[in-house]
Amino acid sequence: MAAPALAITSHRSEGHAHAPDWKRVAYLLHLSRALDDIEESKLLPERKVLYQFSARGHDFAQILLGLNLTDPHDGVTVYYRSRPLMLALGVDLEDAAAGPLARAGSFSDGRDIGVVFNMPSRGGATVLPSCGGVGAQYTPAAGWAQAIRFRREALGETSYSRSIAVVLGGDASVATNGFWSALTIATTQRLPMLFYIEDNGYGISVASQHQTPGGNIAANLRSFAGLTILEGDGTDPLAAADLTHRAVELVRDERAPVLLRLTVPRLSGHSGQDTQAYKSAETVARERARDPLGRLHRFLVPGVFAESEWTQLADQARRDVGAAVERAMARPQPDGARLTSHVFSEVQADGSPDLQTQGGLMPDAHVFPASTSTAHPEAIRINMLTAIRRTLDLELASNRKMVVFGEDVGPKGGVHGATLGLQEKYGQARVFDTSLSEEGIIGRAVGMAVAGLLPVAEIQFRKYADPAAEQLNDCGTMRWRTHNRFAAPMVVRMPGGFFKCGDPWHSQTNEVAWVHGVGWRVAVPSNAEDAVGLLRTALRGNDPTIYFEHRAMLDGAWARRPYPGDGFVVPFGVARMVRPGTELTIVTWGAMVERCEQAAAASRVDAEVLDLRTLSPWDKSAVLASVNRTRRCLIVHEDNLTAGFGAEIAAVLAKDAFFNLDAPIERLTMPDIPSPHSPVLLEVAVPSVERITRTIQQVASI
Repeated sequence: MAAPALAITSHRSEGHAHAPDWKRVAYLLHLSRALDDIEESKLLPERKVLYQFSARGHDFAQILLGLNLTDPHDGVTVYYRSRPLMLALGVDLEDAAAGPLARAGSFSDGRDIGVVFNMPSRGGATVLPSCGGVGAQYTPAAGWAQAIRFRREALGETSYSRSIAVVLGGDASVATNGFWSALTIATTQRLPMLFYIEDNGYGISVASQHQTPGGNIAANLRSFAGLTILEGDGTDPLAAADLTHRAVELVRDERAPVLLRLTVPRLSGHSGQDTQAYKSAETVARERARDPLGRLHRFLVPGVFAESEWTQLADQARRDVGAAVERAMARPQPDGARLTSHVFSEVQADGSPDLQTQGGLMPDAHVFPASTSTAHPEAIRINMLTAIRRTLDLELASNRKMVVFGEDVGPKGGVHGATLGLQEKYGQARVFDTSLSEEGIIGRAVGMAVAGLLPVAEIQFRKYADPAAEQLNDCGTMRWRTHNRFAAPMVVRMPGGFFKCGDPWHSQTNEVAWVHGVGWRVAVPSNAEDAVGLLRTALRGNDPTIYFEHRAMLDGAWARRPYPGDGFVVPFGVARMVRPGTELTIVTWGAMVERCEQAAAASRVDAEVLDLRTLSPWDKSAVLASVNRTRRCLIVHEDNLTAGFGAEIAAVLAKDAFFNLDAPIERLTMPDIPSPHSPVLLEVAVPSVERITRTIQQVASI
């Protein structure tokens, strides 16, 4: 049975405080204030900084935390008010100034707002790429914590023995799905993770009592099993220093989660545009009386050093910030010609990969076994489900950094059986069940990928990915918004589509959502051979990939193929010609490939059938070449008509093949409804062989 929560409250430490380098603390605090001052008084009014989030009041406590994160494998997820922590972790002052100015070479090279920080490891803590969404930082931190344990225990890397993950969040963020999901992961798995909650009493203008019952998350979690709770005043120098050091050391020593809640004042508005008119004059006065800068001054002067030394530190900080801002202003603006670079992994002019600084296997020079696009088929045909399981098995055997997880993937082997027997063979550290939280599944995959592992996450059905949409979208944009500093290559297996029946919850396809998701590769195999090749390509690639597994094809007779070999790969963006023809081109993918092939044979039209196999990227050249020959095109897919991926294909053909078309481009799809449950209704909704046959004949006769 897990241990109950332990609550420790400290209001003032009596001679037991961990003593930081107070001179360093004071200098960093003055640096943070000077940056806030120049942005608020000069750069924001001059519109040189467009988004400004002051850290006044939060700054002192964050600096204490940063100075305790000294392990080279510590990982930190932050939010928009975390610049003081960045300063304490050693970020270059010019870079700290250049981010809000959107200058070249900053955290994102001007692609993201300047308070969305990241910092690859340089022998110290890694700051994972932060996001604009409140609460999005929690589950990636849980993933980093799980990666620490995996590298220490499964890979035997002793340098991770005292590493921890830390997540910073305000009290309002503890109302989010991400917080509760990460808390569940960290406590049930006993992960080395520090929840660092900066409680300023407000979520923008909403008082904490409307965010958290009683306004105190620590009080509410006192009975939460497996969690140690500490709380106190984040403006009291001795108490805050003591509590912060104890919290970090507890996580390092116990390798278990701790929640530290520190109360702090928010001395400025939520952002530079926030006047705080919702706060009374009495509230503002109480907050100013708790300013940690004033309290630190009273604590240090004259007892630790003289007033003159305090003044010199403040003056030096202002000079250093002024000079850093000037250097940052002298940097060039971001290069617009490179705006679309780093959406996906790229190669340099000499043909070598242009690798991200951190994330995935490639920066660590991981070597995969030899691959081939030539199939070496075995004699026996296997179904797609067996093909997927066998590929996962072989890749797990050859890649010790690969982990497979999701709901029910362990002893049960997945709700579709794709992971059956893998946990028994590779152990619970590498194939494991998760709590029922898709946000937690994908968020932890992000943290694991940034930490240098290859996560293979399963979402049981396509519709269930919706709660994870924020993490999926943030993962896809990571490479672009950090200008190739970070990437999170992973594979997300996502079954969907109709089977013996349909319904709005288990039978959705809507693959177009992730084609539209920036930075995601999307594969949709229609048969066992392609299932092997596409999955292996995804598992050995350097980009996040959505791998759709159509439920009707997992054990479908048509989809069975001979196993193509342990090194077989299918390159993304290369369509397969299922059937050659001269009179009409049919473009399709997934479960519709079988139906289109049967319809083409029954139609008595010499129709060419192309299986796209991947939708991101998709094989434009093959489709254009075929349509330019046949001069007619029918696009068939299971997803809804409006804004389905067929519309994208039709738009490209209308532009690039217009003068070679002898008939309008036709689309045959589901109507704009969810998948119906009744088999009778389903047969009406999904394009059938008969309907496809009739449509082929109609298009060919125009």
